[in-house]
Amino acid sequence: MNKLKQEISKLKSSSLARNAGWMFAGQGVGFILQALYFILIARLLGTVEYGIYAGAFALVAIAGTYSTLGSGTLFLRYVSNEPGKFSLYWGNILVVTSSVSVAMVLILHFIAPHLINPASAAIVLLVAIANCFCMQLSTCCGQVFQAFEKLRITAILNLLTNLVRLIAAAGMLFSLHHATAKQWAIASLCVSALAAGTAVITVTIKFGRPTFAPKLFFSGAGEGLGYSFALSTTSAYNDLDKTMLSHYGMNAANGIYSMAYRVVDIATVPVYSIRDAAMPRLFRSGTEGIEKGAALATRLLYRSLALSAVSAIVMFVTAPIIPHIVGHGFAESVIALRWLCLIPVLRSVHQMTGCALTGAGLQRYRTAAQLSAVAINLGLNLWLIPIYGWRGAAWSSLATDFSLGLFNWSILRLLCRASRKTNDRNAAVLLETQ
Repeated sequence: MNKLKQEISKLKSSSLARNAGWMFAGQGVGFILQALYFILIARLLGTVEYGIYAGAFALVAIAGTYSTLGSGTLFLRYVSNEPGKFSLYWGNILVVTSSVSVAMVLILHFIAPHLINPASAAIVLLVAIANCFCMQLSTCCGQVFQAFEKLRITAILNLLTNLVRLIAAAGMLFSLHHATAKQWAIASLCVSALAAGTAVITVTIKFGRPTFAPKLFFSGAGEGLGYSFALSTTSAYNDLDKTMLSHYGMNAANGIYSMAYRVVDIATVPVYSIRDAAMPRLFRSGTEGIEKGAALATRLLYRSLALSAVSAIVMFVTAPIIPHIVGHGFAESVIALRWLCLIPVLRSVHQMTGCALTGAGLQRYRTAAQLSAVAINLGLNLWLIPIYGWRGAAWSSLATDFSLGLFNWSILRLLCRASRKTNDRNAAVLLETQ
């Protein structure tokens, strides 16, 4: 009993626990709102139109991370340790995102007809502006607050954004009863633009004005590109399946699968909350060596595994209620969700171990693991989706997340072992010289 009280006392006094709590509360309530508006969208669009929107969104998500060239992660890495560099790196976020996103939007607009079905390609421009510029800018603003461990504000901004999306979806359902994917893409763009503007104003009021330094744009581009590349590989193995379902014209199947996948994303909120709250500390621990970061990541992994295991059980048991909530057109989403329910557990492993590598400045190893996962995902999707449709996509997702967790865990253990051997040799040399 006393031990339990001590643990509760530690949690109350821990800023990490408080930040994780704020992220879980903000993302949790936000994802509940997001779940509600996806229910409304599912009823508003129906299976086919929902699949059309999901195809366009998936394609944009794969490339959208390049819009910031990793400027948000650069801010998080360098300003976490040196807060005085805020204005310089805040200005870098604004310059990079504003300029690079224009190029990304145009590229996506022109290549979309060659990669996905015509109906999805027709709305890529709207979806790209919303996600490559507006959403990425909002994400970077969240990383600013994350660097200063003020995740309460990040949580509130996320909450307001999802609330506005819910209101927009409810308004369209009430007034239109049925809408097309294009109509929802327009509404989503308006909401994303409002959220981005609010986030930028909030950061500027809270911390100050930006300083624009062109040299930083070029000097940080290489490292930032590495972070963007790593994020794009994450998007690739998460969204390649939906893009390929769209490519093969399986819009109804894409709607069924994407609905189940959205539930999985909601169930992964506790994992992401712990990860986001811990990132500044992982960067600080990483400066002391890979073993320090690995020890922190291991402690975080135990917590996230427990939460994600509960999420998996809840999803498996409650899956049959999906068609009663979003409509009987999504009846097959029940089976899809039961196939996918283990993904939060697998994400716990590869997120915590991967973040330990990132925090120690060893992003190249994490990127290599993610590239291997993308290759596995692509190969399995090319083989399974044409034959089995969304079921093939689900099997591919499970195999990919499992493989990535195994890769990250193995790399982390090997690097820690190498670090210990190096430290032992150095200690032996030091003793010999004394």
